[in-house]
Amino acid sequence: MLKQRVITALVLMALLLPALAADAPWPFALLSLAFISAAGWEWSRLNGAPGARAWLMGAAVAGACVASAERFGLPLWVVREAGVVAAQVPHVHDLSQPLVGFSVPVWVWALAVPVWGLGGALTLRFGNLYWREWPDWPRRLLGLGLLVLAWLALTEIKAQGGNFLLSVCCLVWAADIGAYFGGRAFGRRKLAPSISPGKSWEGVWSGMAAVMLLAVLWIVVDREMAVDSPSLYSRLLMGLGPVGLAVSVAALTAMSVVGDLFESLIKRQAGAKDSSQLLPGHGGVLDRIDALLPVLPLSLALMSLCHG
Repeated sequence: MLKQRVITALVLMALLLPALAADAPWPFALLSLAFISAAGWEWSRLNGAPGARAWLMGAAVAGACVASAERFGLPLWVVREAGVVAAQVPHVHDLSQPLVGFSVPVWVWALAVPVWGLGGALTLRFGNLYWREWPDWPRRLLGLGLLVLAWLALTEIKAQGGNFLLSVCCLVWAADIGAYFGGRAFGRRKLAPSISPGKSWEGVWSGMAAVMLLAVLWIVVDREMAVDSPSLYSRLLMGLGPVGLAVSVAALTAMSVVGDLFESLIKRQAGAKDSSQLLPGHGGVLDRIDALLPVLPLSLALMSLCHG
């Protein structure tokens, strides 16, 4: 198992690093499209629609991603023209307009707030009772929307620079690592025993503490080193101040837990341990990106509150 995990991780890094390093956006766009399409295939299989319907779901996710990117003018194939950011000042966050230097209107990210906030809470509260009672088509439609929203956010974030992208992804990884070790050391009160018996409230607080520390360290690095773009943490600090930064980081950490629990609920309802075996030793694509699904769009929703 360990050998499989290492080999898979090395192959993924060999694909991802050149795509991230490329000046043109299309290598990363194509690679991320392949992964999000695979996640769509997995989602369909977990929700009672295997076989041809799952392949159709994967194709629908890819098609909807590309169509949405074209609709909003996201830079998928060529680098965004220089001077676009300067042309978009003053710093106005009207719902019908994108954030300064971005392409997708703010309302798209605002939509993620009730979908993941209220919808996530209701699903985790009642999902064990009613998730399988839904017909498979609304569950697949929900998956389509969540995956396309996450991919749009990922593409927007990537266009801002590697430092910004890495800071968002590392938030999820730090929360997961902090929760794992904190839960093992201090875990007493179960968070959602009917969905994921191993998770505890102490693990959640430990994850938040880990992300807070990460944010402080990252802001120091932004100030002391030459980076290609400000990190998420520096942007939130400049726009919302220290208190706003702390609240935002805590909220994103909490939503990463919601994303993780949501996928665990779906797998438990489907009677599956992993979303698939596409990534030997690691499970499926959804297993690797579940916490990112809410964090990617919600990080941009929080950016819309920044006026600095």
